[in-house]
Amino acid sequence: IKNMITGTSQADCAILIIAAGTGEFEAGISKDGQTREHALLAYTLGVRQLIVAINKMDTAKWSGDRYQEIIKETSNFIKKVGYNPKTVPFVPISGFNGDNMIDESPNCPWYKGWEKETKTKTTGKTLLEAIDAIDPPS
Repeated sequence: IKNMITGTSQADCAILIIAAGTGEFEAGISKDGQTREHALLAYTLGVRQLIVAINKMDTAKWSGDRYQEIIKETSNFIKKVGYNPKTVPFVPISGFNGDNMIDESPNCPWYKGWEKETKTKTTGKTLLEAIDAIDPPS
């Protein structure tokens, strides 16, 4: 947590990495889970832009239903923290295999891409595109 606070206090955007694995996601967003804690800390430290990368989708067999379930649950808790889910790109990834990190993955034909509504509506498919779409500091 200490290292996270040091880096976050200077950040323009946070990338919340969420594990899609059964049990892993649930543990992270539980009352005392680290996912919940990190989102709250980022917002408290003034980070107003958020990207959610849903990792380990390969272990969830690239289930579109699992992806939607995670988006729904995560949207509910980041909203309580202070983020507007409509401004947050949600990207299904597999860091181990590189899926949807830089190039679009063929493993999730159900995935139509992310959309974020800020000053302008921005869309994309990959984590890199979501990073490129971060609004520069004013």
